[in-house]
Amino acid sequence: MKGNAILVVLAGLLLVSGCVSLKEYRARLADIDTLKSDVASLQQAVKQKEAELAAANRQFEELKQQNQALEEDNKNLNKILKAKRDELNRTIAELRAKLANRNAEILGWQNRVEELSREKSDSLAEKEKSIEELKKTYDSLVGEMQEEIKKGEITITQLREKLTVNMVEKILFDSGSAVIKGNGKKVLDRVAEILRKITDRQIKVEGHTDNVPIGPAIIDRFPTNWELSTARATMVLRYLQERGLDPKLLSAEGYSEYRPVASNETEVGRAKNRRIEIVLIPLDVAR
Repeated sequence: MKGNAILVVLAGLLLVSGCVSLKEYRARLADIDTLKSDVASLQQAVKQKEAELAAANRQFEELKQQNQALEEDNKNLNKILKAKRDELNRTIAELRAKLANRNAEILGWQNRVEELSREKSDSLAEKEKSIEELKKTYDSLVGEMQEEIKKGEITITQLREKLTVNMVEKILFDSGSAVIKGNGKKVLDRVAEILRKITDRQIKVEGHTDNVPIGPAIIDRFPTNWELSTARATMVLRYLQERGLDPKLLSAEGYSEYRPVASNETEVGRAKNRRIEIVLIPLDVAR
């Protein structure tokens, strides 16, 4: 409407001048019509652009809101990522600490294994040396007791770290007695001479009997074979101590008839079961 008013004013000015021809007047009217058309087109274009601007503004607001939402999401995501990263860093630190501890434990165990290996090697070497020394004792006893061994009165055996001197009853005691005979003492003197050098072994004296019950003549002194076997073992132990063996290494045990080495069904078997055994074993071994 404002544009039309401007055109009317212009037309009026032309008419007032009084010098304008009809032809020129019409030309000016045509120009006015053209201008009106241009104004209308421009107004239409302005409306269209205003509509586009309004749409653009709406889109901008929408994008702005979306951007704000994205920024908020990004903040939240960053918080989550930071928390996760911190958690992972803590976990990695804990795992590294555990790994360091495990490595230290492994190193400790490796050192312990090496130490035990050395100890085992040293122990084996020491044990082999001890067995070799025991073999020398065995050889000395066998050499000294050749006559009794040939008669079957004494047997001497060595099984690794255990050496056993087995003496039948008749070489040491009369039947039913716990008193060592004169010849028995002489045999024990020779044994003691060799065993006196022993310092690193238990020396056990074991008494054994057959299964024949104690007779009435001695039942007051020895109610059962337990008492007889123990008394004989103790008497031999005391004699060895008197001949210089270290009493801290000595012990005596009676086994009665319950550890036979032969059948008690025959006299030969029973004679083998009536015996004294002097057993040498390592100090740290209990039988």
